[in-house]
Amino acid sequence: MNAEFVLIATSLVLLTTLLFVLSARALARFAENRSRSQVMWGSGLSIATAAMGVECVVYLGSVSSPLLQLYVFCSAAIVGVLSLGATKILRSPRIERYYTGYILATCGLVAAACAITPLPVSMVSGGIISGNPPLMLIVLSSLVTVPATVVLLTATAVSLRRSWRWQTLLMAAGAVILGAGGALYIASFPIALYYAEFIGILLLFLGLVSLPQSAPAPASSSAGATRPTS
Repeated sequence: MNAEFVLIATSLVLLTTLLFVLSARALARFAENRSRSQVMWGSGLSIATAAMGVECVVYLGSVSSPLLQLYVFCSAAIVGVLSLGATKILRSPRIERYYTGYILATCGLVAAACAITPLPVSMVSGGIISGNPPLMLIVLSSLVTVPATVVLLTATAVSLRRSWRWQTLLMAAGAVILGAGGALYIASFPIALYYAEFIGILLLFLGLVSLPQSAPAPASSSAGATRPTS
């Protein structure tokens, strides 16, 4: 076991842990404010945690067809579910409703196709998942990744026009980079997903941890201050 192997394995474990913390934080915020976007962010990051966990297990030497099937599905679903968290920015309930149905349907289709398509362990080279999935999975996955990446980019552009708050920009950039990595993996650039995960996770982490906490509404205190005394 050389130093390079230990370094990469440790990095994958740390990134998996970081993703888990991010997803838990987003889901905890959903429990507080019941925001649809928060549950989608949390769900997307949970899928990213699963993908990173598979990368870690595979790098450590445990390779199987079910693990690779899960990984191919996650590579597509990450960007799809994250894009659902960005649709609120578009402020169109109709688009939000139809797009949610489309992503859920196509993700379900990709999941079913992955489940019935055995993948060879030859997709893994030197502990890295670098082989291309069958053409059918590439085509079906693109039904998720291409529209989702467009939605993420559109939502980011709309958000920039409305507000330049840097925490939002970090989170949007992280989501777009993660989405682009998933799209590039499906398009036969697997190493891009690894770099995109690292950079995208880092940006999402910085954006989430630096978001200011919501201040309590001042209405009650103002009412108390203006209440006439008898």
